[in-house]
Amino acid sequence: MRPISHERIGEYLQTAFKILDENGGQFPVRDIFSEMAQRLDFTDHERQRYEKTGYVRWQSVTHFYSIDCAKAGWLRKQQGVWYLTDDGREALKMPAKQFIETAIARFREWRRRNKDIKTEEKVDVSEEEIQEDRTASYEQAVATAREEIEGHIKRLDPYAFQDFVAALLRGMGYYTPFVAPKGPDKGVDIIAYKDPLGAETPRVKVQVKHRSNDKVSRKEVAELHGILKKDEMGIIVSSSGFTPDAILEVRNASTHIESIDRNQLIDLWGEYYERLSEEDKQILPLKRIWFLAPEQ
Repeated sequence: MRPISHERIGEYLQTAFKILDENGGQFPVRDIFSEMAQRLDFTDHERQRYEKTGYVRWQSVTHFYSIDCAKAGWLRKQQGVWYLTDDGREALKMPAKQFIETAIARFREWRRRNKDIKTEEKVDVSEEEIQEDRTASYEQAVATAREEIEGHIKRLDPYAFQDFVAALLRGMGYYTPFVAPKGPDKGVDIIAYKDPLGAETPRVKVQVKHRSNDKVSRKEVAELHGILKKDEMGIIVSSSGFTPDAILEVRNASTHIESIDRNQLIDLWGEYYERLSEEDKQILPLKRIWFLAPEQ
């Protein structure tokens, strides 16, 4: 079985990095791989699935060598989402082969510093080692789980998504005396208080945008800003993300506004899940699964 060359693996990772850079420096792994499939012309060999795991070869190889990139300081990972660092952007200037071999060298240096001599002499890894690698398999499992959660959220209708956001706020300790009923949009979808009567400030006004593709615009953030009073803060939740101008508007607002995208929403749901009521949990039910810890 012919191995995939370092130069080709470098192309994989550099393509992933370029996709990250084009999307503000962060993107779910599933979406990265979807974009990679459009941009790279994979051979039948690269598209084949490993018999033992069922994972696609090029995806497994990308996961495996992304570990080197992370230890090189070029990439951060969290719950199925990859984040590109400034050093990672700079590394894109290297030729593909130099890129991946530099990442591998930095990973080995990291292992030496951590006194893990088992892999110090390893020059290359076999296909078997890639498909059986615990860390890569774990990351693929996390990415698959994340994909299923995202799919569930996408299938929610706008009012169910609004209920999802209100449930999260309750899990975070807020009271939600108002959740907008079906009907014309009147600017505020949820009102949240820190106490039952709303005596404690700041009171919170929430706008919820549930869309397939269109990101929240600067104008929409400005509209929320315009209805906030002195003792209020705003939250704008978007399942499709925010434009760069919208993020700038949030940061420059004279009244406190928080922006929450789908990735943050999923992270917060996991963080506060055990504090949700049993009824609220059913909007997005989760189950904890134990994995054998991957090598660090």
